[in-house]
Parts: sequence; C-alpha cells; structure tokens
Amino acid sequence: MYRKVGQTDTAPDNFQLPFNGQLSPDNRWIIMVSLIPWSEFEAEYAINFSEERGAPALPFKIALGALIIK
Repeated sequence: MYRKVGQTDTAPDNFQLPFNGQLSPDNRWIIMVSLIPWSEFEAEYAINFSEERGAPALPFKIALGALIIK
C-alpha cells in the first residue's frame, strides 16, 4: 500500500541542528540531496504499490536514503 502524504521536506540549508548549528553547504550529503530529482522518482516508486492492500510503504526518500547509507 502506498499513501502519498503531503511532503513537508525540510530543505537541507534550513535544517535545524541543536545549539543553533547549521549544515555546511559543502557537505557531501547536502550536495547529493540537491542532485536527486525526488518528485520524479517518487511518482515512479508509487506506481509499484497497491492503494488498497498491504502494509504502508516507506516514502521514496527514506527508502533510497537507507540504500545509499547501506
């Protein structure tokens, strides 16, 4: 099952860290996030799941991120 929820993604440059820290724009993960066309891949990913049956699937960004980190 795939439920498309309104995406409230935080842009990497607006991500809040404890103690008022900020992520460096030169960080390799920040650069990678800006290179991936998330909405295009999300649409392709969603068509692989039923809307009525099965356990809810993870959003594409989480699924791909886990594979990249792995």
